[in-house]
Amino acid sequence: MNLLQRVWRSSLGKKYVMALTGAALFLFVVGHMVGNLQVFLGPEAINRYGHFLKTTPEILWPARIGLLTCVGLHIVAAIALVGQNRAARPVAYAKLGAQGATAASRTMIWSGLIILTFVIYHLLHYTLTLASVNGYGLDFSTLRDAEGRHDIFAMIVMGFQKWPVSVFYLIAVSLLCTHLGHGVGSMFQSLGLKNHVWGPRIGGFARAASVILFLGYASIPIAVLSGFGGGHLAEMRTRAPQRASENPAVPARIELSHGTNAAGKGK
Repeated sequence: MNLLQRVWRSSLGKKYVMALTGAALFLFVVGHMVGNLQVFLGPEAINRYGHFLKTTPEILWPARIGLLTCVGLHIVAAIALVGQNRAARPVAYAKLGAQGATAASRTMIWSGLIILTFVIYHLLHYTLTLASVNGYGLDFSTLRDAEGRHDIFAMIVMGFQKWPVSVFYLIAVSLLCTHLGHGVGSMFQSLGLKNHVWGPRIGGFARAASVILFLGYASIPIAVLSGFGGGHLAEMRTRAPQRASENPAVPARIELSHGTNAAGKGK
């Protein structure tokens, strides 16, 4: 315990914590993108994937707890390092802008806080499915496909059909990828794995990874805003025509939760 306390109290120890938790979060972002891109394989693929996760708590909950722990440690370490740096330099430099410092490196703490705000909203929107944040006044968890599984495909399409949500998502993802582009390089440097030989290669990998991640995540809201998934919502309407006709202005998301049974067939 004393050893851990000494490590945490040192700037180097905090940098190690940030590097290791950052690596774990980077891997999660990659895995999460791969899982989300299954939406382009259709409702069956993404709904089956989501059903597997929800029915496998021995995987889901350790992953959630580990992820939240990494996020918490990463944020606390970042704030503590910023505080230590300011305390060590109480008087600001006469000339702003450190040599070689990029915009991403100078704004890491702010981009991180904006990303945290987005993550909280994203969890409320798609994980906790609070009706008050999705613009429909509907608990997305009530959506069911023909197999009785949570209709994640419909939830994603309905969520991103709201253009303010998609715009916020795209801005947050761009900040996330910028954050990662700098953070991956800093991670290797903090762990002592970055030198004059590997430095350019690591920097190139970080930039390429950030671009790929942005394109992967951004492709989903852009596709939905372009009309992707509309046919699935129309099919949902046909399975419950009476409910849909009662209020045609509301997408067919209430019908399956209140007008059909668990198998997705009319009562």
